[in-house]
Amino acid sequence: MQPFTYVSITNQGQAIQSMAGNDTAKFLAGGTNLIDEMKLGVERSAELIDINALPLTKIEKSPDGGLRIGALVRNSDLAWNDAVRRKYPVLSQALLSGASPQLRNMATTGGNLLQRTRCYYFRDVHSPCNKREPGSGCAAIDGFNRIHAVLGTSEKCIATHPSDMCVALMALDATIRVAGPNGDRSIPISEFYVAYGEDPAKENTLAHDELITAVDLPAIEYSKRSLYLKIRDRASYEFALASAAVVLDLDGKNIRAARIALGGVGTKPWRSPEAETALAGKPATNETFTAAADAALRNAKPRKFNAFKIELAKRTIVQALQAVVALA
Repeated sequence: MQPFTYVSITNQGQAIQSMAGNDTAKFLAGGTNLIDEMKLGVERSAELIDINALPLTKIEKSPDGGLRIGALVRNSDLAWNDAVRRKYPVLSQALLSGASPQLRNMATTGGNLLQRTRCYYFRDVHSPCNKREPGSGCAAIDGFNRIHAVLGTSEKCIATHPSDMCVALMALDATIRVAGPNGDRSIPISEFYVAYGEDPAKENTLAHDELITAVDLPAIEYSKRSLYLKIRDRASYEFALASAAVVLDLDGKNIRAARIALGGVGTKPWRSPEAETALAGKPATNETFTAAADAALRNAKPRKFNAFKIELAKRTIVQALQAVVALA
């Protein structure tokens, strides 16, 4: 672990100013991902700017009836918040399925949005990795790629996005609020993450000197009928092999609208408009669910060791849809 300087900031403007023009600096919140990577030598920041004293820890009702979640709200507090559990159960369930109680007590909303992959080769500084060292190659493509992505991959990178929370936020059409030297802006989560393409090291549209300040959840009447299902190798403290965040608007036994997002199988939290189209206006039957699952994975590209994920993800979608309908 290389030496670094540390500064604690109590003012948002000062935090942004401290980051501007300082390419070797990083904001520090919970540190559950960043500190790990620094210990491994994957992250080599020369300065950490501690933002934990900033007033970004509230969960408040927004004017449209939705929720505004401060960037420094801890995962545990968000998961157990009454409004979240009542109005957005998919988000609470996703958070509680991730990491461990100790980590959830430290991890923050903003930090989770920026969580980096758990690819073996990314975290091993002795292996080639285009995400860690652009142009060095991707060891996972011809290596042991059981945990890797089947959606959104390129010949440069097949790393999977690890977050559970972000899959739920994708299904809920969350908006990410950021502040920077040029002012504030709002980014729909569908536009926050970028395709790997030629530069897998670029994962999102956040500028280096911008700070995530909050996440907005829109008021969705049918978000109460939602569920997060996570399939993994063990029951706790494990990343998803496949997961599904499902939000359904039902009219009796028919589906008016649906929102489907997948985890564990994509290079980013993966929204599936194909599955949503296959569900809208259809009866809530296993035949409909299977057609939607097939549509969601139609463009999947398996590798040597992860082809099983395609069928697993399909079954996860079907099971999640069955479970949501059973809530009605």
